[in-house]
Order: sequence, then C-alpha cells, then structure tokens
Amino acid sequence: MTRHGLNLARPSGPRLFCDLTQSWSDVGGGVRTYLLHKRRHILESTPHGHLAIIPGAQDSVREEERAITVTIASPHVPGSPHYRLLLRSGAVRRALERFRPDLIECQDAYNLPWAALAHRRRYPDTALIAAYMTDFPTVYVERPLSRFLTKPVAGLLGRICYAYCGTLYRRFDSVFALSENGGAAKLRGLGIDPVEVVPLGVEVGEFGPACRDPRLRAKLGLADGQPLLIYVGRLDGEKKPDVVVDAFRRLPRELGAKLALLGEGPLRPEIEALGDDRIIMPGYVRNRSDLARWLASADIYVSAMADETFGISIIEAQASGLPVVGVAAGAMLDRVTDAMGRLGPVGDAGAMEENILSVWRSDHDSMREAARAHALQFSWDSSMEALFGHVYPTAFERQRERQLGLSAAAALAA
Repeated sequence: MTRHGLNLARPSGPRLFCDLTQSWSDVGGGVRTYLLHKRRHILESTPHGHLAIIPGAQDSVREEERAITVTIASPHVPGSPHYRLLLRSGAVRRALERFRPDLIECQDAYNLPWAALAHRRRYPDTALIAAYMTDFPTVYVERPLSRFLTKPVAGLLGRICYAYCGTLYRRFDSVFALSENGGAAKLRGLGIDPVEVVPLGVEVGEFGPACRDPRLRAKLGLADGQPLLIYVGRLDGEKKPDVVVDAFRRLPRELGAKLALLGEGPLRPEIEALGDDRIIMPGYVRNRSDLARWLASADIYVSAMADETFGISIIEAQASGLPVVGVAAGAMLDRVTDAMGRLGPVGDAGAMEENILSVWRSDHDSMREAARAHALQFSWDSSMEALFGHVYPTAFERQRERQLGLSAAAALAA
C-alpha cells in the first residue's frame, strides 16, 4: 500500500518499476532530476523497487536492496560532452530479461521503446508507459533541417516523425506529457487517447527571493538600478542562447544591463569570441545553493528555447521571483503570462529585446510576486501523486485488459 492509498503490489509482493532512458548526464538534466526523485519516492514511500537502465562509460550493475542501476557503455552525444546516448538494444533486452520489471517507463522515442515492446511480447504481463520528454520531431528534425532544406520539405519530415510517434505510442498502456502545450496537445492530435499531463516537480524550497546576494551583484559591478539578466542551461543550438545574447547586445548601453549565462556547451567559444565584458559566463553551476543565489540575485530570466516540454529552469527562476522573457511556443505557453513576463516570436532577437525592456519598465514587484506564486504549485509530491496515484494504476489496468483480450482471442482460435 502506498502513501497515496493505492495498492500497486502483486499478491505475492511488491513490484519492480523500471526507467529506461536513452540519454543521460551525470552532472544534470531534467530526466536525471526526474529519475532521482522518482527513485527516492519509491524507496522512501512505497514497498516497491526501482530499476534504472541508463547509458554510461562502461557496463556495470549495482544492486542496493530495492534500487538497481544498470549502466550500459554508450558513446557521448556529439556536441554535448556530458551526455551519453544508449544505442545497444540487445544489452537493454538482456537487462530486462535478467530483472523482469513489472512496469517499464520509456522516456525516449527511438530504439529503446522497441526493445521494451519486444520484451513485452515475451512477457505480456509487463505494463508499458511512454513519457514524452522531448518534442523531437520539431527539435531535432523540422527546425534544424529547415536551415538546409526548404521549409515545406522540413515540415513534411517533421510530420512523418510525428506520425511515427503516433504509431509507436499507441502500443503503450499509458502515455503522459509534461505539459499541455509542450506535448499533450500534439500527441492527442495524433490520435493517442488518453494522454495524461504529469508536470515535473521543483524543489521550490531551495529557491526564493531571500537568496538574493548583494555581494554577488557588487562583485559583478551592478548597482540597484542596473538589471542583471540570467539564462541557465546548455549552450547549444537546441537551447538557442545565441538569440538571448543577440537580444541582450541590442539593449541600450545606458541601461547598464549585464547578462549571466550559466552552463556549458559548444556555443560557448562563439559567445566568448564576442569579447563583450558585460556577458558573464561562470560555467555549469553544480551546487544548488549557488544556483539559487545566482537566480535570486538577477532581475529577469531570459530563454529563447522554443520547444520546452516542461521548462524546469523556468519554474526555478519563477520560484526565485524572476519575471521571464521567452518565446511563444512549447511549454512556455503554459508557464508565462503577461502578469509574470513576456513571450515573443521564435528566433526574433529584436522582439526579445523589446520584451526585456517592457518587463524592466513594468511593475516589477507585481511580476515577481506572480511568478513566485505560479512556481509554488509545482512540487515533487504532486508529481509523484499523479504518477503513482493515477498513471501507473491505469497502465496496470490496461495491461490486464490487454491480457484478457489476448486470452479470449486465443480461446476463440483454439
């Protein structure tokens, strides 16, 4: 019996929940944060066990009571040195065969879901869940290819990938997205029904205006009337920090603004080559209290990422009391209203500059309060409640219905 009052245990004992993820970084990332919180919830609040199958530097298996971690040797993701990509479906099948999880959740749409489906064909009592963590047809197909191909051709390829998603996810017992505009609406449009929304959680207690540090601002040479803009995330083409930099450099010099970019990635040398001493690049900030201090000491959070499926960095910034300037796409539409920031066209640095100025000249205190109030609704407790109180029980019920259907079909054929 879980603390949510739902009995997910077998008659013979607790269940084993498996997370199967294609990419992984040991230094951060939304999927890593989600899986670590889920494991902690399972171990601390349920009688069940957790199996994580992740890419890493070498093959290994670590068993610690109810927590099992299978690491499969995998190459680095090109352009993202901290991330590895799991491509060895055979090794995944062997791990699933060894541990026989009761439920497998896939966070990607490439080769690994098919490994999970193949495992279920052999073990039909396995429930399968798909989590839509990345809007890959747009992020990795349509947008990048539109730079090299005509937009109609890139759009066609994107639609083919969405059709593939529909074909894949209709085979799962349950499907969920992290936000309405960041995935759920698109998946429903593909004929997948139902699609649940399970927002990620944020440790809002770690972030807040009280973490503001006048000494940090003084060290950066900022007076009270000078805005500090901040961005947190990878410095790569997907996250588009170059658009943020372009918008910042368009701001009037007399504003006295500075921009802090917290993160690492392939675009860092390009940004450094600008030689703009108003741009501060402290690198990846691993310590959470340091991150909270940076966020609370800033004045506006700025992001040009068009395809957020949840936007955890946005919520952390809002929890710190920051208005957000972003783009009108993906999960940003669920996260930012005019009461707490501004959204503009994708890839338009000029519009972003105007929105930064609009936020700075607006009722800043009111925006900060609205942003903070919005962020406080997101907690890991509510995320786990949705997952273990609804999504997982529903998947097990559909798995049972599927098995009954298979048994009835076999009886009719006999």
